[in-house]
Amino acid sequence: MPKLSLVVPVYKVQGYLPECLDSILGQDCTDFEIIAVDDCSPDGSGAILDEYAKRDDRIHVIHLTENVGLGRARNAGLEKAGGDYVLFLDSDDTLSDGALSAIRDRIEATGDPEILVFDYARTYWDGRVRPNLRADVLKEEGPDAFSLAERPQLLDLLQIVWNKAYRRDFVTRTGLTFPPGYYEDAPWTFCSLISTERIAVLDRVCVYYRQRREGGNILKTVSRKHFDVFDQYQRVFDYLDAHEELAKWRAPLFRKMVDHYLTVLERPGRLPQDARAEFFHRASADYRARVPKDFTRPGGGRGHKYGMLERDAYTTMVSALAAVKLRQRVRTRTRTALNRSKRGAMGAFYQSQLRLPLDDNLVLFSAYWNRSVSCNPAAIDAELARLAPHMRRVWAVRAENASGVPKGVKVVRVGSREYWSAVARAKYLVNNVNFADSVVKREGQIHVQTHHGTPLKTMGLDQQKYPASTDMDFEKLLERCDRWDYSISANQFSTVIWERVYPCSYTTLETGYPRNDVLVTAGSEEVRAARAGLGLADGTKAFLYMPTHREYQPGFTPPLNLSVFARELGPDVTLLVRGHYFYGNSPHVDELRRTGRIIDVSGHARVEELYLAADALITDYSSAMFDYAVLDRPIISYVPDWDVYSAVRGTYFDLLQEPPGAVATTQAELLALLASGAYDSPETAKRRDTFRRRFCEFDDGHAAERVVRRVFLGEESLPPVVPFDERHHAPTPAQALELVERA
Repeated sequence: MPKLSLVVPVYKVQGYLPECLDSILGQDCTDFEIIAVDDCSPDGSGAILDEYAKRDDRIHVIHLTENVGLGRARNAGLEKAGGDYVLFLDSDDTLSDGALSAIRDRIEATGDPEILVFDYARTYWDGRVRPNLRADVLKEEGPDAFSLAERPQLLDLLQIVWNKAYRRDFVTRTGLTFPPGYYEDAPWTFCSLISTERIAVLDRVCVYYRQRREGGNILKTVSRKHFDVFDQYQRVFDYLDAHEELAKWRAPLFRKMVDHYLTVLERPGRLPQDARAEFFHRASADYRARVPKDFTRPGGGRGHKYGMLERDAYTTMVSALAAVKLRQRVRTRTRTALNRSKRGAMGAFYQSQLRLPLDDNLVLFSAYWNRSVSCNPAAIDAELARLAPHMRRVWAVRAENASGVPKGVKVVRVGSREYWSAVARAKYLVNNVNFADSVVKREGQIHVQTHHGTPLKTMGLDQQKYPASTDMDFEKLLERCDRWDYSISANQFSTVIWERVYPCSYTTLETGYPRNDVLVTAGSEEVRAARAGLGLADGTKAFLYMPTHREYQPGFTPPLNLSVFARELGPDVTLLVRGHYFYGNSPHVDELRRTGRIIDVSGHARVEELYLAADALITDYSSAMFDYAVLDRPIISYVPDWDVYSAVRGTYFDLLQEPPGAVATTQAELLALLASGAYDSPETAKRRDTFRRRFCEFDDGHAAERVVRRVFLGEESLPPVVPFDERHHAPTPAQALELVERA
């Protein structure tokens, strides 16, 4: 049996779960097992656990058939634990490097204590790490193992179970289990500490306690569930009543109980306003029923609060807290004044429009920082016109880009009075990037963030690890993301990343990418029309070349020598070159257009038409690979600077190890692949199939319909995702030609 068993309860943590599991599996100590308990999680957490378990037999997954809560989920894991010691780790937290070996070594050095207490630190989204304020209690001074009576200050540590290792036979002997409800750690922590005879400490940070910016924390949840604290302390004192030999701990635990009750009362964001008096009276009753004889209150203001509880003086308590509330109101007024100042900078007209009612039938679209009518917003726009023609659809476009807008599309120029009116009054705002900081999120407005690609490169908060790639103000970024109501995802891979790197309170819609619907639904006529629009003759093989932006390069310099490419591959091959939108039109490519063998498609409005027209895709790190894979056509990864790119920007997987097809790291390798046809082989097809199943998970041709029905029509029951093996996709250019010839 393993030395250590780690029980990891899991519920709605898909954005953090991989990091948690990786922190365990990456430990240099390997003598452990993981008991992961899927508490009927409604997100993809259960699937993530199963995937990890397939790769590592130290992981044992329990899938509960109903949601039972944190305490009972831990009990389910505890029943299966076989290690000498049991540890608990919450699934959004992580272990520090070397934590398990340090725990194992300390256990052995201190003669197998019943409980080992170790240190932790709080971590924040912005990279801050705050040490435990009571770390002094864990100094390794005096005897290696001791009783609680020798170091009673251990009771002053945070009431948590995951900063300790428990000898399993001790847990079995005492019959400890976790109760249901909030604050379930209190009975376990106190009852275990007062029952043990031998405790040891480890003065080392072993757990990083994640302070989530949004959600996942009961301490920030307004609910009557906070009344569960009374049941938890009832269990503590019932335990004391059943063990007369532990009577000496009654006074210290009474003090912990009162302090806990006062904390719940005093902290904002826990109790509903209409429940505060009831809570106080319950707390007062517990105080009077359990106060030990000759109990001495603490001094100062804290002791005064003890006295108010003892007298059941709720009115006095309310008056005492009034000053605190007054200070909070002053701070709120200051923030309000600041916000008004910001709005004042937006202009009087916008302010006047913000005071008008929202227009429930107005939808404002934008894409790529108001550059064009394209991408997921354009696909949603088209589907909205079909399913909800009563909606009025308007696009925000920069003045210099207005000439490229398709006929029939209603446009407001960014910065105009019409624009500010639409931003202020539209019920729905749809974008594939963030709206400007100056846009105010009104109550009742619905923001839909569609994103514009599955991420290979790091995004959002993950970019903090790669400062050379960005000068982003991450606090401002999250303020913009706070406006989102919906986040569109094409696959669970993206969902997990978005929810971690943009930790805000939006709802994820795993619909697939609307812009990719046409790659499924298009027929031979659409494929041939796309090729004809580019001047591609029948029988011409067209490679679409889409290199991405590189932060360490000042402009678009294709890593591929286009002249050599054109010469080596012969007259029947055409290269379609599309520079990343950061570069705009490319003078470098313009010089080569005169050859007729290279077509610059950087300014083409709809990249989906380019996908339909191309026989194969050549790209590097662009999200184009994930979209093009829907077509099940060859993809070649040309990555001559993989080492530099992955180091500067960071990536979520190794493209050399998990490519969507053939890989070339030099131009000679690329030309050899293309000339020989090796880019399209059984081996590359196998890689592509694996890639498609992972990243084209929800792209079945109905993504836009799902978004419109859920967001705009309010439907909860959406068209189910077509099983992967039952899906179709647009025909290849050769298939489209064959179908026409047959007709």
